[in-house]
Amino acid sequence: MPDTALNTPQRSDKPIWYFLLCWTLLNTLQSYTLELHPDEAYYWLYSRFLDWGYYDHPPMVAIFIKLGDAIMHNELGLRLMTILASSTSIYLLWLILKRYAIEARWFILVMSGVLIFHIYGFTTTPDVPLFFFTTLFYYIYQKYIDEDKLKWALLLAVIIAGLLYSKYHGVLLIGFTVLSNIKLLKRRSFYLIVGLSAILYLPHILWQVNHNYPSLNYHLYERSAEVYDPITTLLYFPGQILMAGPLIGWFLFYLAFSIRVKDTFIRGLLVNLIGTVIFFWLNTLKGEVQSHWTLIAFAPLTMLVLIRFKQLNNFPKWFAKLAVANLLLIVALRIALISPPDFIKNSSRFQSYYGYRQWAKQVKQRAGNNYVIFISGFQEPSKYCYYTNSLKGFSYDGREYRRTQFDIWPIEDNMQHKRAYYIMDFRGSGLVLDSFKTARGLWHGIWVDSVRTFQKVDISTKEHTIKASPGQSIVMDLTINNPYNYPINFKNETYPHETVMAACFLQNEKNKFPFRAGADFGLITIQPHQAVPYHFIFKAPPVKGKYELIFSIRTNPFPGGRNSRAINFTVE
Repeated sequence: MPDTALNTPQRSDKPIWYFLLCWTLLNTLQSYTLELHPDEAYYWLYSRFLDWGYYDHPPMVAIFIKLGDAIMHNELGLRLMTILASSTSIYLLWLILKRYAIEARWFILVMSGVLIFHIYGFTTTPDVPLFFFTTLFYYIYQKYIDEDKLKWALLLAVIIAGLLYSKYHGVLLIGFTVLSNIKLLKRRSFYLIVGLSAILYLPHILWQVNHNYPSLNYHLYERSAEVYDPITTLLYFPGQILMAGPLIGWFLFYLAFSIRVKDTFIRGLLVNLIGTVIFFWLNTLKGEVQSHWTLIAFAPLTMLVLIRFKQLNNFPKWFAKLAVANLLLIVALRIALISPPDFIKNSSRFQSYYGYRQWAKQVKQRAGNNYVIFISGFQEPSKYCYYTNSLKGFSYDGREYRRTQFDIWPIEDNMQHKRAYYIMDFRGSGLVLDSFKTARGLWHGIWVDSVRTFQKVDISTKEHTIKASPGQSIVMDLTINNPYNYPINFKNETYPHETVMAACFLQNEKNKFPFRAGADFGLITIQPHQAVPYHFIFKAPPVKGKYELIFSIRTNPFPGGRNSRAINFTVE
């Protein structure tokens, strides 16, 4: 037991209950009045195709959304579990901190001032269940430190599985906690926790295996930046301070890092905070790191801050005033989002929350009950599906973009050889498009009488890195896999839209020097879930430089999909 817990008087929870009531009501109002973020609509589609895994994330967010959407199909329903999880998480933090005799007023001022808690008090993403299971983990782990009992071990195993089913970042909490308390390895119950949580997580692992590890490939390879941008690293720490509170964040981090470690639990909090922050800072060296990815670090941050206040036995008046101003600033912004002035509604950060409900109706008026195909991006098709409460929106992931969950779902299979409306928010070159005004600006569309796409076809090769001289002839043996439940072929006779395959060299997200496959490609027929070899001879780009080589199958009028993993191709 920590020494601060001894001989402390019982403190009333009544102020905390009032705070949680206000917190819940504000998040409910925000959820009901604000349209969905594009990611939320995307995760709503997850809930329509419940599975043990998805291209980007594990499945817990889909379960959260499914439970709320089953009650009511509107923004509040989609976010209902998030609201409840947020309030529950904050209460769990209070229960943990009661052992350290934290003042309720201190707790309320600190918790209410953390910006990232406001964002994920209503925004439904995988971060929400991750944070919920994080606070639940700390709550039970605190008890497990004191008592090596079977009930705590079993609960921790279930919670750890919940962490990993929420977001892969959960492994950081597990790893850093063990690192902070190596004595756990001496407990027999520790190995029970490891074994049981692994068994509970096995369905997701099998899903990854059966789908050729899409999440692993995406997070480790496809998401890495081609060129390092030092701005990403420089802005990382200011972003973390902002997430901690626009006015108080700097002081919160200072207090947390000045903590006096007096027990195992505090040491675990500190190691998790430092480890998580440094881990994502190092990740800026290989690509984009979004500020909210460190959400699990803000649970230990706030607990360390409040414990440090207690250690100092001082909550400075100047900080109290600054914390109130910080809270008023955040609440003012949240209220402004409910009825926003034009400069907020049109800003790049917030514009995705407005106009899509009306936009979806306007697109549906033109498309009717036909499929609507969008180019390179999961955002618009997801919002179209949500606001029409249908599965008629499809994302065509162009070769310059990346793969998404749309390349796994059966939406593409169901629209084959049917009439569809292909639309974009720009004028596609070489296409005769009709334009129409929407609540989201001018959009352009063209009817496709008989859709024929090959988004799921996977083209693999043994090579991962290639070096060549300008214009050099390259010979590659490809394997073309048909994942569909029906046979496919690439012939053009009797089909209204030409199909071709090409080696595409991407540089700065632009396709340069594509090399088209020969007529023999059109002779290929592949039975369901079978693969065939293809001998492809093409030429390297005539210009020296570094490229990403991908193989792409294109059917008019679409630009061509991303049918292979990127190969590092250097012309020297």
